[in-house]
Amino acid sequence: MSEEKIFFQDFIAGQETGITEFDEALVKKLIEEITVFANHFTVEFKSGITIEIES
Repeated sequence: MSEEKIFFQDFIAGQETGITEFDEALVKKLIEEITVFANHFTVEFKSGITIEIES
């Protein structure tokens, strides 16, 4: 498992409560950019990891 994935897992696991609603501060801390296309979107994290999500 990459160091970035371990960082994200540890960060989320270390939150005092489960994430049950939108948290703008958390989004600003973790996400660099979201790009929306006609049939998918990509999320680029500040760590450099990019994921692509098909619709």
